[in-house]
Amino acid sequence: MMRGVTQQTQTSRRIMLLDTASLYFRAYFGVPDSVKAPDGTPVNAVRGLLEFIDRLVRDRHPDDLVACMDADWRPQWRVDLIPSYKAHRVAEERETGPDEEEVPDTLSPQVPIIEDVLDALGIARVGVAGYEADDVIGTFTARATGPVDIITGDRDLFQLVDDKRQVRVLYPLKGVGNMQLTDEALLREKYAVDGPGYADLALLRGDPSDGLPGVPGIGEKTAAKLLAEFGDLAGIMAAVDDPKAKLTPSQRRRLDEARPYVAVAPKVIKVADDAPLPVVDTALPSAPRDPAALEELAVRWGLGGSLQRLLVTLGS
Repeated sequence: MMRGVTQQTQTSRRIMLLDTASLYFRAYFGVPDSVKAPDGTPVNAVRGLLEFIDRLVRDRHPDDLVACMDADWRPQWRVDLIPSYKAHRVAEERETGPDEEEVPDTLSPQVPIIEDVLDALGIARVGVAGYEADDVIGTFTARATGPVDIITGDRDLFQLVDDKRQVRVLYPLKGVGNMQLTDEALLREKYAVDGPGYADLALLRGDPSDGLPGVPGIGEKTAAKLLAEFGDLAGIMAAVDDPKAKLTPSQRRRLDEARPYVAVAPKVIKVADDAPLPVVDTALPSAPRDPAALEELAVRWGLGGSLQRLLVTLGS
């Protein structure tokens, strides 16, 4: 029987969820572009991602592994709420389908190769139309019955950290050999919030890299203090209407002026937990699904030791 998202019932199984684009971007910038296929095509992102996966599987021993993909990196339903959402990263607007994201010229051709290699290996690769990889990760996490390791270079996913459910984020500091294990203790130490509180913190502080304005004048430290004082975003906004609440006049004014943003931003910033995931076999493969296709890809793209090491790890 396929161990899909609706069949995963063994609570001891550990699932690892890869924010795939985040990792191949890191691989692309971390591995020299002199790493090329026999025809001269750069494959630094491909080989770097394979090495990342090899190291993660060796170090973390997941039972299940999903490469979560951006079927839509800028969903229209988020743009409708906050038009500036990722607007500065649009390379080309399209009448139908997702806008094209600005990606380095030598990275774009590597993405289909990555997809083909993952498919031939038999590593589950999941993207859902109208949703980002973060939403795929959020939905798998919501449905998981055992421990969850989320691998991402995107702090937005810190909002999913939940010690009680054994959900943690492994955040690469340098490559994947040096990972920040992000649990509730670390969030409290660095940001003075828990997982859900991190989403409120991000909303208040904003994020220029995602085109999210935040509340002007409310930086990370002020946001953390307000959350400590009033509990959550709803508590902060209730305090704006309470003349006895401990807010400075400028904080009260800025939060009051930001009500239109605060009203819509939670849906944009919080990852979805209800994306319509396909039923897919998430089990970590011990052998390639399509050995012939994998061999052809290995030769054509010169994947060499990077792929061979991963195959040994999967088979061990």
